[in-house]
Amino acid sequence: MKLRLVAYFILFTAFCITGCKSAYEQVRSSNDPVKILAAANEYFEGENYQKAQSLYELVIPFYRGKKEAEDVFYNYSYTFYNMDQYILASHYFDNFTKTFYNSVKKEEMAFMSAYSNYQMSPNYKLDQTPSQTAIEKLQYFINTYPNSTRVEECNALMDELRLKLEDKSFHQGKLYYDLRNYQAAMTSLQNTLKDFPETKRSEEIKFLIVKSSEELAKNSVYEKMEERLIDAIEKSEKHLAKYPDSKNKKEIDDIIRYCNNELKRFQ
Repeated sequence: MKLRLVAYFILFTAFCITGCKSAYEQVRSSNDPVKILAAANEYFEGENYQKAQSLYELVIPFYRGKKEAEDVFYNYSYTFYNMDQYILASHYFDNFTKTFYNSVKKEEMAFMSAYSNYQMSPNYKLDQTPSQTAIEKLQYFINTYPNSTRVEECNALMDELRLKLEDKSFHQGKLYYDLRNYQAAMTSLQNTLKDFPETKRSEEIKFLIVKSSEELAKNSVYEKMEERLIDAIEKSEKHLAKYPDSKNKKEIDDIIRYCNNELKRFQ
């Protein structure tokens, strides 16, 4: 008796699963674009974006050039975004703006194309090419729609991305310093200041440059030591002139004192 009940339960479950699957497959194979589109919209509203996407793909050729095409392509583009397929989402959002250039949704889709690139921006420790691309896309949106209500949001997103690029640049220079590659550290950190002149890390970066110049002088061959000691003193004095109340003042004074004492060997 128990075995019979188990068998019935298995058959009932299999029937339910098969029934659910066959409903989708029946629509998919119906060759009825009206029925397929209705089901696609239903799946889309129910957030089953994978099935919605498959069905939209079937009916897009049929509705091309018809009044329904705009809504079909609009939802189809969002299926990629809602499944975190941001590269394809950006592509289809952009295609929408070119295909339906008179649409009231054009601005929204142009923004979503740029925003999809923003979503691909990785942690600052990784390659920041996607962040650069996102900044370019967001700036292009601002240039295209300067009066858009989304401009403020775009600027905030670009500030966030630029900070990520700054983090990447700063930590690259800091890594060179930690690895005792002081020449590379100075070059990298100086580039950070050049690329991000408004950075809030300015004093910290310049202090690391001073420290790098001192360490480079200490570890120089004799022929280059005098020149590098003088350079370290100049950088230290400029730092104190710029930041007279620096928390690192004592350490920088010690650097100047050390370098001046070492220079006596060359006089």
